[in-house]
Amino acid sequence: MAIKVLIVEDNPVARSFLCRVVRESFSDAIVITEAGDLESARRQVGPVDPKGNEATADTFKLVLVDLELPDGNGMELLTELVRYPATKIVTTLYSDDDHLFPALQCGADGYLLKEDRFEVLVEELQKIVRGQPPLSPAIARRLLSHFRQGPGGMGALAGLGEPALLNGSGFQSSRPLPLGRGAPLDHERLTPRESEVLTYLSKGFTIKEIANLMGIKWFTVNDHIKSIYKKLNVSSRAEAAVLASKHGLV
Repeated sequence: MAIKVLIVEDNPVARSFLCRVVRESFSDAIVITEAGDLESARRQVGPVDPKGNEATADTFKLVLVDLELPDGNGMELLTELVRYPATKIVTTLYSDDDHLFPALQCGADGYLLKEDRFEVLVEELQKIVRGQPPLSPAIARRLLSHFRQGPGGMGALAGLGEPALLNGSGFQSSRPLPLGRGAPLDHERLTPRESEVLTYLSKGFTIKEIANLMGIKWFTVNDHIKSIYKKLNVSSRAEAAVLASKHGLV
């Protein structure tokens, strides 16, 4: 089954460039849909359930969003898609804090600069398969500088609502309640497939390795992991492994 990708970019040259990047990044069959503005993007995505859409064969698995579009800002779309089951990556020319941190607050799972070299963008997108957030080198350095600024810098990041980008999973758009804070567990509702994925995660297998072992697409593994994190109220594979061991789930 082909993986559906949506690229929201008004510049035809940049859009063509990003299409090449996506096709080079993944070995799976890819079907790319292009949108030049917010209206077209919304039309392609279709109705979005505020409570969260179920992932289906017609669901986009990856969405690349430019921030400056003819009919608005890409952050509007990110906000609307916060519970949409796709990995959402900002692709832009802006590397400043005024664009970076609001985009993360709006639910971006990664942030790439279109000015980066082709091979750099391919390498960053491939991180999705390894469960890592795609970040341009300049953006990664900017985030690190905030962490190193002490309490003030940490405060700036804490104001982001702790997006998944910062917890290393690269999958969720918002962080579930941490363990030990009274969050009710829902592990009894794990499906057999989710339990199998959790077992492999606990043993240290990568997303791509799990996909090969189970004979499914890595984006499907992605969907299972999002569901596992939500049901276990965790935000990283380490937390999931500890909880699974504690409760005898693996």
